[in-house]
Amino acid sequence: MQSRFLRACKRLPVDATPVWLMRQAGRYMEEYRALRAQHPILELIKQPELAAEVTMQPIRAYNLDAAIIFADILPPLEGMGLNLEFMKGEGPVIHNPIRSSADVEALRLPDPTESLWFTLEAIKQVRKQLDPRGIPLIGFSGAPFTLASYAIEGGSSKNYLHTKGLMMGDAPTWHLLMEKLSEVVGSYLLAQAKAGAQALQFFDSWVGALSPADYREYILPHSRHAIDIARQGNVPIIHFGTNTSGMLNLIQEAGGDVIGVDWHINLDTAWDSLKPETAVQGNLDPVTLLAPWPEIEKRTREILDRVKGRPGHIFNLGHGILPGTPVDNVRRLIDFVHEYTSIQH
Repeated sequence: MQSRFLRACKRLPVDATPVWLMRQAGRYMEEYRALRAQHPILELIKQPELAAEVTMQPIRAYNLDAAIIFADILPPLEGMGLNLEFMKGEGPVIHNPIRSSADVEALRLPDPTESLWFTLEAIKQVRKQLDPRGIPLIGFSGAPFTLASYAIEGGSSKNYLHTKGLMMGDAPTWHLLMEKLSEVVGSYLLAQAKAGAQALQFFDSWVGALSPADYREYILPHSRHAIDIARQGNVPIIHFGTNTSGMLNLIQEAGGDVIGVDWHINLDTAWDSLKPETAVQGNLDPVTLLAPWPEIEKRTREILDRVKGRPGHIFNLGHGILPGTPVDNVRRLIDFVHEYTSIQH
């Protein structure tokens, strides 16, 4: 019998709605903060034993239906030749951002088994701990556009001036960059599946900054190429973006067995805009978990009532768990989803 999570990815009947949460391993957990006090973030990611330990922390703490490997979307850029540092108070910084066609030409296409061996090894280690529990493991990568944005801006951005400037001002250079990134992303996802990841999530966290027309012209073919490479791993693929309510059909066109939905659109409205054979994931506003329990329960019930037991729903937040989220609220949320939907199913 496959796990609830993998069955839901394939729109098969389940005994209760599966739950996992983006950033379920992270700063809101005391166990994670204790490790972070001893190790910088890149050290946690690049030491497989530590990455495996962080991955397992929420699995031990809650009744979750899937684990997601502890990693970050940015290390693939290091193998391409970019200098990444996580700076205190600033977050990730790329010290040699891409600003010219020469910069794009110089980017390498590394073999993920060499440049990202640590995450692949962590996947193998985690599978040994998860298999006896019957819990599947999700691998992931940032999508080409989101990685391009970091690489061009040199860090986080509000307006994506450099990114959109390159896209609108030098289309040949833009497409070359995206071709390289789609190869790196696709190969990395495929390598994770080969290492033992039983599902893959394609994070296009920043793609909501674009218009649907720009997405179709400048992003969709490259996302599709990355997903097509990853498909060779024969595991379900979740395609997730934020602020994407106006282009969910285009995101589906790019590929994915499950479409991740943020909280800016009602889940049933989003699902109705997609093809009937699609599974969906979402979509509680992460801030809700800082509210009093009756409010969390009410909003969670509203989402589940919109689904009405339709096969193919994976409960998740609309984005990652926020620092400061009470762990008891996380535990109660997971248990409530299982209890409430076991009656419906």
